[in-house]
Amino acid sequence: MKIDVFNHIFPERFFKTMMEVAPGHKDMGKRVRNVPTLVDLNARFRMMDKFGEYCQVLSLASPPLEVLAGPETSPLLAKMANDGMAELVERHPDRFIGFVASLPMNDPEAAAGEMHRAIKELGARGVQLFSNAAGRPLDEPAFASIFEGMAGYDLPLWLHPARGANFPDYLSEEKSKYEIWWAFGWPYETSAAMARMVFSGLFDRLPNLKVITHHMGAMAPYFEGRVGYGWDQLGKRSSEEDYAGLRKSMKKRPLEYFKMFYADTALFGSLSATKCGLDFFGADHVLFASDYPFDPEDGLYIRETIRVIDKLQISREEREQIYQGNARRLLKLQAN
Repeated sequence: MKIDVFNHIFPERFFKTMMEVAPGHKDMGKRVRNVPTLVDLNARFRMMDKFGEYCQVLSLASPPLEVLAGPETSPLLAKMANDGMAELVERHPDRFIGFVASLPMNDPEAAAGEMHRAIKELGARGVQLFSNAAGRPLDEPAFASIFEGMAGYDLPLWLHPARGANFPDYLSEEKSKYEIWWAFGWPYETSAAMARMVFSGLFDRLPNLKVITHHMGAMAPYFEGRVGYGWDQLGKRSSEEDYAGLRKSMKKRPLEYFKMFYADTALFGSLSATKCGLDFFGADHVLFASDYPFDPEDGLYIRETIRVIDKLQISREEREQIYQGNARRLLKLQAN
């Protein structure tokens, strides 16, 4: 069995309402409006049939709810999305083994309430957060109850990048060009959010917190030297902050905290990047994922990701961990 833990969907009722609330949303809004299998279940099932014993954990696609709508509407969108995904899991348990709840992060109180409702009443296997909440960092005190709640449930958070063309690559410009905001901006977003979690002391306060980072932990594995020896010298490059004092107060090296994250295999078929991430996180912290359905050819990313995982020089037991064992353990899913 292969459990795809990071792929995306729009429940039909949610999609219709989203199109009413934000019909002309730019960039990722344009992208998701033109991916039929985000909504078309029959087309999705035909694709899934190509891969034998294969099932999905559902999560919403970008854009984040807090970008699509203001706090007066985003809680309703979250409820509609989570109800819709829970219904899909109930109707198609052989296809969808679980779902990840979406939260209206521009209303922290409503977000915490929806987290509890989705897990307790709907059976969500975790929650999805984006790398920023409409521009706000996730380590703000307003969001602490989300992390505390998930640590209490002992269920993971899915960390998805979020950045648009309105985030310029140069201070002299007003927007990012050539989709740099996506190709390089998204990995940076994930990495920055990870760093804020580490240096804000989140893992010292909540040592059993589990965070699944999209796209194999983004930049962290490739920049292991900077994350390691580089951040061991935290404070030597800063004049106006006592980062050296912060570094001394940390219970572990920064590198050790980064290795506490989990990572998925959604790397669009890159063998070298997968090896790098696996070396960094270890087989017990890597989960199979494809980022379906954002491939240029339906099912391409699933096929290429499977090809890469099967090509890795790892044991049969480690391969099974990646394909399903780690997901069953973290999401508390029953074995076959």
